[in-house]
Amino acid sequence: MRARAAEIAADSALTGARDSAALEGADVSLDVVRAGLDDSPLGRAVASSLAVTAAVPGQVDAWQRAPLQVLAHLHALAARGFEEPDALGRPRQDDEVVDPLHTGTPLPWSEVADRLVGLADVLTQPTDAPAMLVAAIAHGELMTLQPFRWGSGLIARASVRLVLASRGVDPDLLGCPEAGMLSLGRGSYVAALRGYRSGEPAGVAEWIRWNASAVGFGASSDAPHR
Repeated sequence: MRARAAEIAADSALTGARDSAALEGADVSLDVVRAGLDDSPLGRAVASSLAVTAAVPGQVDAWQRAPLQVLAHLHALAARGFEEPDALGRPRQDDEVVDPLHTGTPLPWSEVADRLVGLADVLTQPTDAPAMLVAAIAHGELMTLQPFRWGSGLIARASVRLVLASRGVDPDLLGCPEAGMLSLGRGSYVAALRGYRSGEPAGVAEWIRWNASAVGFGASSDAPHR
């Protein structure tokens, strides 16, 4: 694996981006991605996912110091062509969101900024908590906040990669958590997320288990590579 690390990481990024886009409803095969995407809404959505995932390796160090800056950078990549230029990298200023997974009513926009600051504190403060727990929290908070009108899901799933890389679980980004997430299914994803949003201990625990299962499956040879 060490001899093929660069190839494996590149395949992980490509597959992860394709699968993250598929969770948003932009489902195309890897052959289509490799052959080149057209300028249709579907093609542009997959291209946005590719841009976000490709940017992750270069953002790992900044993630440990300034995660909100990284989120803004990723949104500027994800939403280009879907948002007005002055909205790129900025949290939404109303309650309108594009939510292809139909996860439920987003947090009111007026509460987003404070919750993002709270998430940044969790991500930057020293902790003995397992990296998988921190990754699940980052993923769940961003999916709950929907901080941007468009692209929040792509960025939330990229945050799992960022946490696992920055905390030494997968520093070379060889795993593909998005493949595990897609394999568990969109319905399973939404059900687990609603458990997290409930704030009930059982629901939060199920969300953490769901994320761990997705990451484990995405790191195994059983994960699909379409």
